[in-house]
Amino acid sequence: MLGKKDRKEAPENNGAINVIGEGTRIIGHISSNGDVRIDGIVEGDILTAGRCVLGASGKIKGNVDAKNADISGTIEGNIKIKELLLVKTTGKINGDIATTKIVVENGGEFNG
Repeated sequence: MLGKKDRKEAPENNGAINVIGEGTRIIGHISSNGDVRIDGIVEGDILTAGRCVLGASGKIKGNVDAKNADISGTIEGNIKIKELLLVKTTGKINGDIATTKIVVENGGEFNG
């Protein structure tokens, strides 16, 4: 077509939810534009432009960088959240935390 140029645009957050189920173990880094839910084990860093949800059975051995996070499992690494970090009753974080807002429910733990 005349007058139109091909444009390459960055992929948008299309509302995709990436799920790592219980019983699954991933060794390596994860990068996503959508939300990430982890109920299994990840050994590596997680970078997401959306929300990172760590279920009660989930474990992360690595750093987390996300827009928001709900933590019910265990993280061994540093965590950087741009907006809200919610540490639920069963949540445990062993590492440094950088966030603008944090809520720690009764029973939630963090050491850093």
